[in-house]
Formats: sequence, structure tokens, C-alpha cells
Amino acid sequence: MKCPYCGFLQDRVVDSRESKEADAIRRRRECERCNRRFTTYERIDEIPYMVVKKDGRRERFDRQKVLSGLLRACEKRPVPANKLESIVDAVETYVAESPERERSATEIGELIMKHLKGLDTVAYIRFASVYRDFKDVREFKEELETLLGSKGRKAASS
Repeated sequence: MKCPYCGFLQDRVVDSRESKEADAIRRRRECERCNRRFTTYERIDEIPYMVVKKDGRRERFDRQKVLSGLLRACEKRPVPANKLESIVDAVETYVAESPERERSATEIGELIMKHLKGLDTVAYIRFASVYRDFKDVREFKEELETLLGSKGRKAASS
């Protein structure tokens, strides 16, 4: 395993255990050069889950791609990393539960936005602006008004 800090190829496993869902093995490793620790996850490699893009292309589902999109949307926001990880887990479970082993990018994007909407509205708007590819300010304004309208209804009913 290559150290993410210094790139050295030798490490030792400090701790090894199953994840909470028992679908992966979590290993804590320590680099033999810089002595920094990092975590790796081992998962069973099965038939890949596929994502059907808007233009019809099929692409392998990539947890890291979902996580990086969430990290960009939540940049400089008070969103805990474990919440982002749970969103990625929910998306991966959603894709895995498909009988055809594939889901559309639209379904996945909507699921992510549903989770973000309840977590952080700024992150939600950031993600939606990229995901929905707003063509102009009017479309962006309409999304904001919809969001503010639903917040106003929740506050009035409380």
C-alpha cells in the first residue's frame, strides 16, 4: 500500500476490523518511513455497479467521485465528514439494490440533493447548481425561491 503522505510502499497494519455494516474490512496502517497513520478499506470486488449518464453513456459507480462532489459542495461549511460518508454509503446502497446493477445519474443526483437539503442548504444549492446545470440566473433564482418557500412553510407550521 502506498503511503498517501510520503509515497513510500512499505507499511504495517496496526489494526484491522470489519466495518459497522460488515461489508468491508477497515485497516489502520502506519508508514514505515514517515510513521504517519492512514486508513484503508477492503471491499469485495463484484460485478461493477453502473451509472447511466444523461447522454446515455454508462460509467462505473465511483464512491470517490460522489464523495469529491460532496466535499466541493460542502467546502467551508460546518458539515461533519461522517455525515458525508453516510450520504455516500446511502448512495452506494441505492445503486447496489438495483436489480439491473445500474441507476441513472438523475436518480443518484436527486438522492444526494435530498440528503443535502436537510443537512446544509448552502451545500444543497452549490450541489444543485452544478448538478442541474442552471442555464441562467432565472433558473437559479427559481430553485432558491422553491427552497425558501419550503423553509417558510416549515417555520410557519412549527
